[in-house]
Amino acid sequence: MKSQKYSVKLDDGQRKMLMKFVKSTSKKNTPQCKVHAKILLCLDENGEKPLTPKQTAEKCKIHQENVYKIRKQFITEGIERVLNRKKREEPPVPAKVTGEVEAHIIAAACSSVPSGRRKWTMQMIADKIVLSGVVDSIGKETVRRTLKKHNINLT
Repeated sequence: MKSQKYSVKLDDGQRKMLMKFVKSTSKKNTPQCKVHAKILLCLDENGEKPLTPKQTAEKCKIHQENVYKIRKQFITEGIERVLNRKKREEPPVPAKVTGEVEAHIIAAACSSVPSGRRKWTMQMIADKIVLSGVVDSIGKETVRRTLKKHNINLT
C-alpha cells in the first residue's frame, strides 16, 4: 500500500472511543458525526485491515472526496474537531430585538391605549416602535413573541 500524506493511525483508546461513539444512541451524536467516526475506523492503519478511501466511501455511502477531507481534518485538527461540529461565533443575521427594543415594546404595551381604541394590537405596537425611531422596521410577529416571552397579555 502506498504511503499517504495523511494516514490515520488510531491508538487503542481512540479506537474504543470511536466504536462507542458509533454505537451510541445519544441525540447529541448526530448521524453525520457517526459517519465521520466510521470513516476514521475504516481508514485506521493500526486496525485489522484498513480500507482504501474508495472502499471507505462505498461502505459509508459518502463521496470519496469527503473521506479525504475527514482524513485530513483528523490529522491537522484532531479527533474532537472531526466528531463535533464547529459552533458559530455569531449568528448570520444580528438580532433585531435587543434588551432596549424589548423594553420599548413592553412599555408601549403597558401604556394607555390610543383614543378611539379599546386595546393595543400587535401591529399598533410595531408601528409605534418604528415611529419612535427605536428600530427601522419590526413585524407584529416579533412584537407578539417578545410579549409572550415576558408573559404580557394584551386582553
